[in-house]
Order: sequence, then structure tokens, then C-alpha cells
Amino acid sequence: MTTQAAAVGIKRTRVRYLIIFLLFVITTINYADRATFSIAGPSASKELGLDPVAMGYILSAFAWAYVLGQIPSGALLDRFGSKRIYTAALVLWSLFTLLQGFAGIFTGLAAAVALFAMRFMVGLAESPSFPANARIVAAWFPGSERGTASAIFNSAQYFALVAFAPLMGWLVHTFDWHSVFFVMGGVGLVAAAIFVRLVHAPTDHPKISQGEFDYIEAGGGLVRMEDKTADRGAAFTWQNVRKVLTTRMLLGVYLGQYCINVLTYFFVTWFPIYLVKERGLSILEAGFTAAAPALCGFVGGLLGGIISDALLKKTGSLTIARKTPLLVGMLLASLIIVCNYVEQQWLVVLIMAVAFFGKGVASLGWAVVADTSPKEMAGVTGGIFNTFGNIAGIVTPIVIGYIVQGTGSFDGALIFVGAHCIITILAYFLIVGKIERLKLDPAA
Repeated sequence: MTTQAAAVGIKRTRVRYLIIFLLFVITTINYADRATFSIAGPSASKELGLDPVAMGYILSAFAWAYVLGQIPSGALLDRFGSKRIYTAALVLWSLFTLLQGFAGIFTGLAAAVALFAMRFMVGLAESPSFPANARIVAAWFPGSERGTASAIFNSAQYFALVAFAPLMGWLVHTFDWHSVFFVMGGVGLVAAAIFVRLVHAPTDHPKISQGEFDYIEAGGGLVRMEDKTADRGAAFTWQNVRKVLTTRMLLGVYLGQYCINVLTYFFVTWFPIYLVKERGLSILEAGFTAAAPALCGFVGGLLGGIISDALLKKTGSLTIARKTPLLVGMLLASLIIVCNYVEQQWLVVLIMAVAFFGKGVASLGWAVVADTSPKEMAGVTGGIFNTFGNIAGIVTPIVIGYIVQGTGSFDGALIFVGAHCIITILAYFLIVGKIERLKLDPAA
């Protein structure tokens, strides 16, 4: 709170906590919709006649579109604002999730093509979501709270399986695989209606007090990011885009996010299938078992943000605050390779839980983006960051599909995933350097 606000006794509301809670809920649905085919896949593949390579391509379809949509969606966010674009995205991806339930009218190649097309559209529709999350956090939170806020919405990727994997497994077991898509599509449409009603910019929100507004602004929050100005989006020039693409600090961040997302996409695509095909669990058991590592990832994600913000308050250094949890977390995540050398199912689940806890602790990329993005191009920078990160969503499912088909096991897949944890550490400590906000040339 500013001195002026304190002097007149202005009450400081906590509207920003409601905003981050809603972002967490929407992002939980976002990731659950990405994972629908992972849960429904074993049953669907048997009914539709899909081999592991076809499954790999279907599982990657989301990421092809998601990657292609990142920079355009970032530009749309900077031009038209977060709320309008985010709402449209949520409605569209929910509709295409629902439509996947009708893929059973096809078989073989036709089914594979139909599912690829619909998952492609889900990915395209979801492409503005994380850049929008980063923009909203940058607008609603001061720098000292940004790590925790970013960790909250980012940890939803784990909570999605905690909340929805058991439900989706139960739906497949009790009804059939089609029901997963119908239910999840409906949940998303309900969430869109809630989002429209409750999420606004700090300058427009009817419940925010002047005390909270001043506190956010004094702490570095970009509270006027959504203001409707004539030059909004004018910073999108190719010279500025080139600077965002070629700055060494950001290049290291982009590489790190790609490597972290190799683990993410293993988890949301092949992990439940790994539990069924490699470890002998039923689909119902896999749905519930997948929730345990996911819960650990969720806890790790929250803890990573809290630790990072505590380090920032203690040291005043963004570099120390963001890199320390990343180092510890990625070392823990690399333990996923150990699963190749144990037989007991409970021990595999325990190791996976430790690995995803570590991955959660290390997942501070979106906080780093909020810390480093040029304020005029937060959407575009977030889009570029997410483009690099989600290329892993194209590569990982396909590579693992070929590894599994070629070797008959997941051993090589886990080595592939674990090696990327080490590369993440190298990217942040050898390439990124000091973490600070990038400034654009006003003349550009």
C-alpha cells in the first residue's frame, strides 16, 4: 500500500486472490482437456484399431496447433486484451473437446484423422491461455507475489489429474470412452460463463479498493496493461520481435521451458498408458494411480513459488530466487530414470511422485516470463516462450511412440525424459545469466 493510501485509511481488498483462484480453476480444466485422450486412449485405441504410432500422432496433435497459435494469440492478447480473447478460447476448446466424443463413428485411419483434427482444434483454441494467464498475473500482482501467483496457475497442470483423472477413469469404466469428452466439454462451457462474470482488469473490477490497486501498482504490477489506448499493440514490430527472439537471457529461458515440458507432456500423454501397458494396471486403477504423482507435482508447484518469493524478499535477487528452486527441482525430476530399474508398482509410483514433485518445484518459467517480458509485449513474449515450450508437445508423444513400438518397452522413453531435466539446468545456469526485465528501444 502506498503511503498516501495508508494515510487516509483505505481498506486493502484481496480481489487478486479471487483472480488467481479462477485462473487456477480454468487452467485445471485446460490441462484436464489435454489429458482426456490419455485416459480414454487405451479403450479407444482397442475399439478404433489404433497402433502406438497412430496414438503418438493423435496425442501430439494438440501441440502442433498449440505451437502454431502462440505468437498470433499473443499479438491478439496485446491488441484486444486478455478477457475477450481468453473467453473465446475457453468456449472453443470446450466445444472441440466435446466433439471428440463422436469420433467413434469412424474406425482405423478415418478415426485417427478425425481425432487428430479435433485435438488439433483444441490446441489452437487453447493457445492464448497461458500467455493470458501471465498477462493477468503481471497486471494483478506485485513482483514480490508474482512467483507464488504464477506457481498457483501453473500447478493446475498437476491438479488437473488429481481432480479429473479418477473421474475420467471412472467414466470410461462405468460408461465408455466417449463419455469423457462429453463431460469435460460441458464442464468447460460452464467455466466460461463464470469467467466472463468474475474476471476483469484491475482498472475495471468493481470490487477492488484503491488500497489494493495502489499496493499492486507500487509493487510493480502492470495494472493499466488492459487500458484501451490507441497505441495498444503498437509495439508489435518485427524489430522488437527479433529482439525478444534473440536476447540470450530469453533464449535460455525458452530452451529450459522446452526441456521442462518434455516431462509435462510425458505426464499428460503417455503416463497413464505406461501404467496400463508397462505396469499392468487396469484403466480404472491407472486413473486413480496417476493422481498420486500429480498431487505431489501440485504440492511441489505451490512450494516452488512460495520458496522463490521468500528468496526474493530475503536476497532482492530475481536470479537467485528463480534459479535455486529450479536447480533442486530438476535434480529430483531426473530420478524418473530410476523407474527402469525397479519392479514393484508401489516403488514406481513413489519415484514418479518424487520426480513430479521436483518438476513442480522447478516450474517457475511463467514467473520468469512475467519478470522479464517487455511491458509493451507481454502477450507476444509469453506466446514465444510457450511456442518453444510446447514444441515438446509435438516431439515427446511421437518420439515415445516410436521408442515404445521399436523397443517394446518404456525404458528408452524414461531416459529420454530424464536427460531433458539435466539440459534444463544447463540452460538456466550457462545461458540465461541475470534475470531482469527486457527493455525495448522506444524508436523501434
